[in-house]
Amino acid sequence: MSMFKKTKLAKEGFTLIELLVVIAIIGILASVVLASLNSARLKSRDARRIADIKQIQLALELSFDANIGTGQGYPALLSSLSTDGYIASVPNDPLSAPYTYERCNATMYHVGAALEDPANPALSSDFDAMPAGCSGNWGPDGSAGSPAVCSGFPGVDQGSHCYDLRP
Repeated sequence: MSMFKKTKLAKEGFTLIELLVVIAIIGILASVVLASLNSARLKSRDARRIADIKQIQLALELSFDANIGTGQGYPALLSSLSTDGYIASVPNDPLSAPYTYERCNATMYHVGAALEDPANPALSSDFDAMPAGCSGNWGPDGSAGSPAVCSGFPGVDQGSHCYDLRP
């Protein structure tokens, strides 16, 4: 009879080893899922940056078309796009840094964002050069900034990871 009770007790619970194995498996699966999510987040932030830059480019072109008769051309600051009604609000980088913009002259600008993924296919279809008349001093909202090619993240030169457009 005592043997029956031991067998019954052993069948009611899990051993410490079994619990540790299950916890280890759950931990491994969780780390794989988190690694996959980080990659998806990176790609989604880059997709938003590209869409934002194209939205800014469209607003710049609308502003240019409206102001071409006045000789003003492209605006000096991106913030004037929202005050003049060409865009609801000027978007910021998903990590909260402003996009880089420079008005080179009345008919030329350079706008860009630093992408996190150096293999992003959009990097092969962007401008990748400073237009004639631009100084390369890209600051937030067109103000004087560092001579970085593209400073989508504050204080960091992203160099070839810059997705940039011009007219």
